Amino acid sequence: MHFGTNSCIAVEIELEIDAFEDKKISLILGEADSESEVKNVSKKYQNMENVQEENRKTREYWNKILRTIQVKTPSQTMDIMLNGWTLYQTIASRLYARSGYYQSGGAFGFRDQLQDALCTKFISKNTLREQILKHSEHQFEEGDVEHWWHDETNRGIRTKFSDDLLWLVYCVCEYIEFTGDYDILNEETSYVSGNTLSVHEEEKYDLYEKGEVKESIYNHCIKAIEKSLDFGENGLPKIGSGDWNDGFSTVGNKGKGESVWLGFFLYTILERFNKICKEAGKTDFIQKYDKIKDELKKALNSKAWDR
Repeated sequence: MHFGTNSCIAVEIELEIDAFEDKKISLILGEADSESEVKNVSKKYQNMENVQEENRKTREYWNKILRTIQVKTPSQTMDIMLNGWTLYQTIASRLYARSGYYQSGGAFGFRDQLQDALCTKFISKNTLREQILKHSEHQFEEGDVEHWWHDETNRGIRTKFSDDLLWLVYCVCEYIEFTGDYDILNEETSYVSGNTLSVHEEEKYDLYEKGEVKESIYNHCIKAIEKSLDFGENGLPKIGSGDWNDGFSTVGNKGKGESVWLGFFLYTILERFNKICKEAGKTDFIQKYDKIKDELKKALNSKAWDR
């Protein structure tokens, strides 16, 4: 087999089974740091009792997580999806493997895994907390963020997407409102550093290293909001190279297009974040954001509806 020329691996095993006979087989796929570790693992699971015990532990692990919440609806098929399958897929496929339809390279998407982690608050508040801290370390000092990145190489893409950075603030609000843990605002994490995009650059894939500056999650949120306060001629936030609907990626690539969706999103964030800041005694930006929120509300109500 030559690397890069085959899209799959095929395993063929020849078996002879007598009438009424049964045989148990274990197939082991994985990776290890050394050849000796591979041999040890292979030897362990040649014993079928070890295989069955590991299978039991795995099922027990997932059942403990997935049975935390049980939903009953008039639709049995809906119940099957909600009571285990969707949450399993979110954790295993989206958070662990990062193998979504358009993300099969294992990259972290700034908005993607933050959104995916939102539903995990019902089973583990730490999952959402850890995701917030991790993603904050992929924000630039200027306030914008990497659209996606690979942990293994520290390489990612810097863009002018207008919504990515605000998902950090949204998830912080969601986390605090759900857990009452305001201490996360004081957690300090670093930024990544890199050359800013020029006026004519929409994106840039590059190596972005961890910078020397560390600031609180509160300051990370402030920088994200401040970077987002870029409004167009209708008083709505500029869409940049795209908002949450990636299909609009060319609406604002000349620096002029505005986003109604982003206007509603930003309004919600300003409203929720200000309430949290009042509770936390962080009042530096409250008056400013209240004023912007009111102006944004007027623009949305007067310019964002078909008449």
